[in-house]
Amino acid sequence: MPLARVLFGDETDLLLFPPLRAGWAVRGQAKHVTLSGRNAKCVLFGALDALSGQLHLLARQRQRAEDFCAFLRYLRACHQQQVLVLVLDEDPSHTAQLSQALADQLGIILLFLPKRSPHLNPVDHLWRAVKKGICANHQYENLEDELNQVVNYLYSLPPREVLTKAGICSPDFWVGCLRSSLCKNFSGPT
Repeated sequence: MPLARVLFGDETDLLLFPPLRAGWAVRGQAKHVTLSGRNAKCVLFGALDALSGQLHLLARQRQRAEDFCAFLRYLRACHQQQVLVLVLDEDPSHTAQLSQALADQLGIILLFLPKRSPHLNPVDHLWRAVKKGICANHQYENLEDELNQVVNYLYSLPPREVLTKAGICSPDFWVGCLRSSLCKNFSGPT
């Protein structure tokens, strides 16, 4: 039996109105925050190969079962002949009958993390880093510009940095055997 490719999957909302993380104001006075336009939203699906650090990203308008199915098809196209294991949370788009049936049809094994445990999903850590570094405290002209910045930033990261930002290289990463393999694979310069 061929070795399975283990991917961690998650998605995040990108909003035109930025997450506000910091701002200066006179003590005791509320800071006036100017936002222009109507808020727009898209969903960025992501999967991280736990051993190679390769990222797969797909932007969609929503996070419904149909959107997750599009992401499953995309992953299958990227890894045509490999056994795929996708580790992710139990979002309704992941557990929907349509999603489950398509995953079976495509030969993708879905493994679900325990409820209320985003800290176990390395992709969640990547989203946090992106929102802090790319999205926070800055409103883009439009959502397309923001999405392009996020995707370009993530794809520009070397695999070792992706794995580090995702927390997989940490001695506290919960799947120790993956961390051991990573140390062998990335023992050279980053």
